[in-house]
Amino acid sequence: MSNQSPWSSRSAVLFPVLPKGEVLATFETYNEAQQAVEKLAVSDFPVKQLSIVGNDLKSVERVTGKLTYGKVALAGAASGAWMGIFFGVLFFIFSPTGSSLPFVAAALLIGAGFGMFFSLVSYALNRRRRDFTSTMQVIASNYQIIVEPSLVNRARNLLAGIADGGAHAAAPHPAEATRPTEPPAAGTEPPAAGTEPPAAGPPAAEPPRYGVQTSAPESAPDFEPPAKP
Repeated sequence: MSNQSPWSSRSAVLFPVLPKGEVLATFETYNEAQQAVEKLAVSDFPVKQLSIVGNDLKSVERVTGKLTYGKVALAGAASGAWMGIFFGVLFFIFSPTGSSLPFVAAALLIGAGFGMFFSLVSYALNRRRRDFTSTMQVIASNYQIIVEPSLVNRARNLLAGIADGGAHAAAPHPAEATRPTEPPAAGTEPPAAGTEPPAAGPPAAEPPRYGVQTSAPESAPDFEPPAKP
């Protein structure tokens, strides 16, 4: 059993772990994933619940050009000049007199000379092994946005351009406002809840109108007239 030292930190060490949740969207570039997160942030979405995960990390070295003695000397002189200016300005600030201004120019020239010398020596030693300049990047094949399961639907609606809270029911048009129900006629009782209203009977016969000839109902004759001889 190991004993913990009293001088060691008592706080637990937090190791990096993969975020848990549902995949909101997958993008091919990091810029697209970043723009999606910015869109959610503008819409007042709790972006603390989001994580961008890059899958299939790859190291990419892009060759920018070929090294020559001229490029090496120029790069070394520039880096050395910056270092000389830094020390010259420090000496100028803390100097009690203003006579140290020429020392800044001298520090610039000395720094540029030393930087050029060391760069040329380093290039001469490593010329056969590396004769080109390049930049190193670590990129992923795709980028996924991980979000909490309880917020995935809200985030998808915001990315799709739907207002927060979902689509609201459309308000009725003023012309289509519901009219007040007419009270039942006197002497009638409203139907009880849960019962269907009685079926309407056949329409009453319309009374005859004056000036309109109506056909008499057909009826069988009482007797037949005798046949003529």
